[in-house]
Amino acid sequence: MRLKGKTALVTAAGQGIGHASALALAAEGAQVWASDVNPKLLESYAGVANIKTLQLDVLDKAAIHAAVQSLPPLDVLFNCAGFVHNGTILQATDEEWDFAFNLNVRAQYWMIQAVLPTMLANGGGSIINMASVCGSLKGLPSRFIYGTSKAAVVGLTKSVAADFVGQGIRCNAIAPGTVDTPSLGERINAYEDPVQARKNFIARQPMGRLAQAHEMAPLVVFLASDESAFVTGQLYANDGGMTI
Repeated sequence: MRLKGKTALVTAAGQGIGHASALALAAEGAQVWASDVNPKLLESYAGVANIKTLQLDVLDKAAIHAAVQSLPPLDVLFNCAGFVHNGTILQATDEEWDFAFNLNVRAQYWMIQAVLPTMLANGGGSIINMASVCGSLKGLPSRFIYGTSKAAVVGLTKSVAADFVGQGIRCNAIAPGTVDTPSLGERINAYEDPVQARKNFIARQPMGRLAQAHEMAPLVVFLASDESAFVTGQLYANDGGMTI
């Protein structure tokens, strides 16, 4: 029970990496608040020990602050919400750019800004941000907007870490490779040839397979726990060898 006595909030916990991470945090003894914009996705937590659910739109600043004020003091925040846009710079639109930066970056900024004062008052906390192997670590084809926004997450992470390193706050980010989540499935099914599209996603993974969401969760648990007490401002790649 590495997280016994800790309270954690996970965004986009309705499915994928957020869901797997919420379950893993709870299994290690944390009291977890699993949040998502879609309340139906949270129904799967019914009866799961140590997990309470919360509908939350991370694009709504007022809703974020109201939610945080309604919760017990947090020890852990996992900013998991995000979106992947397809296309090059020549195909990008201002609307897509704005949406990506609002969800992938601004929402993390708002969440951290909301939880940080209480964390500081209580002597510290661990903030974990969802970045990606696509961004500051590696450029991927047709991921212009997504890669740019995820690179910004790394800068956000390091800035928060640097500002509060002496006050008990740790801020780190994880950089997954290609993970077989429902959102990936939706993107694959949007291609003219979904079978070939899945093969193409697998082909860019040196291990010859896609990651599973539960394979990302142990890293989240580590960064949430006191085992990583000397770790801050870092970007952890869990990418199946994409950046070798």
